[in-house]
Amino acid sequence: VEAAVGHGSKLDVCVLQLLHMSVFSQSFSPCGRYLAAGNNYGEIALFSLSAALSPDATVQSQKPVLTFTAHEGPVFTLISSDCHLLSAGNGEISAWSWTELIKKVTVSLNTQQPGKQHDLIIPEINAMIINPRDNSLVVGGGDNNVHILDLEHGVFKSVLQGHSDYIHCVSVREREADILSGSEDGAVRIWDSRMDQSVHCIEVYKYESCARPQYGKWISCVTTDSDWMLCGGGPSLSLWHLRSLSPTSIFPLTGCQRQAAFHQDMILAVGDGPFVSHCLLGGEVKAQIPCTPQSLNTLQLNTNSTEHRVLTAGGSSDHIEVFTNLSYRAFSLSF
Repeated sequence: VEAAVGHGSKLDVCVLQLLHMSVFSQSFSPCGRYLAAGNNYGEIALFSLSAALSPDATVQSQKPVLTFTAHEGPVFTLISSDCHLLSAGNGEISAWSWTELIKKVTVSLNTQQPGKQHDLIIPEINAMIINPRDNSLVVGGGDNNVHILDLEHGVFKSVLQGHSDYIHCVSVREREADILSGSEDGAVRIWDSRMDQSVHCIEVYKYESCARPQYGKWISCVTTDSDWMLCGGGPSLSLWHLRSLSPTSIFPLTGCQRQAAFHQDMILAVGDGPFVSHCLLGGEVKAQIPCTPQSLNTLQLNTNSTEHRVLTAGGSSDHIEVFTNLSYRAFSLSF
């Protein structure tokens, strides 16, 4: 009887974990055939897009080929280099070989802690992006600073200080050698990576057209495309011209947007609400495509493979929505 009760308890825990699961991060493999996703339990799941998109796909094809615990806390951010999957969340960055992961070998190659050399353990890492200009990793998190990791030598080479609250998002403007960071303090800072200095500070919530005091001033997403920037969070999602440092379009989306991306002549955005929003550059909302999760945290477009070019979105569910056509959800992957 005790064995039966114990088995039942384990099942109950598994069911509760699934009910309360959130997907925070995603990254496609360099070959474009696999998707890695991180959840609030510190797990990373690896999905085979080749299997899931096959004409012979079954329900099992939409399940992970590998699931492993990578961190003690949530996996807030994932990003891929040419060879490695980098994961972070609880103050440390771990590197995993894509070749080994595909073989189902889960041994961390390296672990880094930003701020360690300053006797400072940051509470979390919320965002990472690779700067191809100098092969560095830009890291933003809970100590209010942007840390720059030299990927070739595995050492942190600089710290960008200026934000007064923790950092939610980072982006790179490659041509100008600029780094952008968005923070809980309501500011987007633009840094010159050659001088490690903040050259502009845009306090988005102070612009009347963007301000939404009912949601707060925090910036949860920022991304760039040449001379243009998208940012949002508490303030409305807005499109900015970086040469004039002024907003050109404000998108009338409800709730807070957690991730946005430029795609051809459109903008894709996710956040509060069970849908992916398609917006035109002029500010109009063209469509909102329904999804299973009630809110979404992460949006990724697979540009690493023509054969497996999909859009994936994850949030407050164990499901990851897959779009083979941007106009409708094709199916869901699930942890």
